[in-house]
Amino acid sequence: MDDLTAPSARPRPLALGDLHASLTDPVLDAMNFLNEVVARFPEALSFAPGRPSEGSFEVADLPRYLRSYTDYLEHELGWPQDRVRTQLFQYGRTNGIINELIARTLANDEQIHVSPESVVVTTGCQEAMLLTLRALFARPEDTLLVSSPCYVGVTGAARLLDIAVRPVPEGAEGPDPEAVLAAVRRTREEGRRPRALYVVPDFANPSGTSMPVAARERLLELAEAEDLLVMEDDPYGFFVRAGPARPTLKALDRRQRVLHLGSFAKTALPGARVGYIVADQTVIGPSGERVPLSEQLSKLKSMTTVNTSALGQAVIGGLLVESGCRLREANAEAVSHYRNNLGTLLRELDRHFPAERRRELGISWNEPDGGFFLVVDVPFPADTKALEHSARTFGVLWTPMRDFHLDGGGTHQLRLSCSALTPDGIAEGVGRLARFIEARTAEPAP
Repeated sequence: MDDLTAPSARPRPLALGDLHASLTDPVLDAMNFLNEVVARFPEALSFAPGRPSEGSFEVADLPRYLRSYTDYLEHELGWPQDRVRTQLFQYGRTNGIINELIARTLANDEQIHVSPESVVVTTGCQEAMLLTLRALFARPEDTLLVSSPCYVGVTGAARLLDIAVRPVPEGAEGPDPEAVLAAVRRTREEGRRPRALYVVPDFANPSGTSMPVAARERLLELAEAEDLLVMEDDPYGFFVRAGPARPTLKALDRRQRVLHLGSFAKTALPGARVGYIVADQTVIGPSGERVPLSEQLSKLKSMTTVNTSALGQAVIGGLLVESGCRLREANAEAVSHYRNNLGTLLRELDRHFPAERRRELGISWNEPDGGFFLVVDVPFPADTKALEHSARTFGVLWTPMRDFHLDGGGTHQLRLSCSALTPDGIAEGVGRLARFIEARTAEPAP
């Protein structure tokens, strides 16, 4: 028998082919590369991250929010201090401890009227996606439809769960309901079941597009007719640049077709890692018993994260209490900030690339009505090689769009996020980006 403790004995490496296939997904490599480039060029101005601005964050706010929440428990709910202590220090309910406050806030801000029992509090919106996908997709033939380009968080989660994904090409105003209907029918013709559509109806990541109200209503009509569920992700809806805010799909939903995924990362603070699912659908059991879908999602959560951090929930709960459960009003300053940032980005692009020069270079961009993102079309491959050259030589970072496409698109597009920069930083960054684009366009084609 070999002596496994001998110095010559070497550990047996694991074969990548014996690990889950998602580990070889190019998107995971691309995201790691982007993070690595950001770390290697810390002085570069970055239009890459979609994180919120830190301008309004104050460390002193955290203990105050915590106190506001405990005061709410003691004075509004009448809890004794021992019960408050247990609430904060112990694991707590799997499906959350601030469900009532979230339900009130949704009613005030979005006209979404659901019971607190319909809300499952999650560890960020990423867990909300994972739990929802795991619950809904039960058969091998079940297929997730996604608007393409699409946020990689949901396509990555589907990959981890071995869920088939079909892209629906996105137009200038988000997913076209008729294109969704065509995808549903093609999926069925292939012997598969179109189970749900994932969509960000307001200022989508990465494209910045938004669905008109009529398109939202039409989408809900066909969802009912085609027995399709809709996973609505709404992190950016507050941040309108132009025109009125549009109703969420869930606010328009009359037949419980929509599962609404939410997060406090953009509207409060991402460090709390608090998201939620509104799942007011009913599940009928084998004996005819009727139980809420939220209860089924809670079972799954008990086997993943067990529960969402009580302290993170308490901080968010205190913020909601202080705002009177009117988070839209509490975000007025942030709305103004992001509106100004997006306006600055659009003006600087216009200044550096007037209409005639745009035509000469063959570049263009969209003009979203809000949110954090826009997309620039360029006449050269906007790939990781170009990104590294942009960072090293010109000191500016952006995100290649091809990683958001499942259908081979986006190769000559880049995403710009304006959320985390100051207006001065945006102006300087667009200047650097313009020099990069001018230089790269002048290079001879390979």
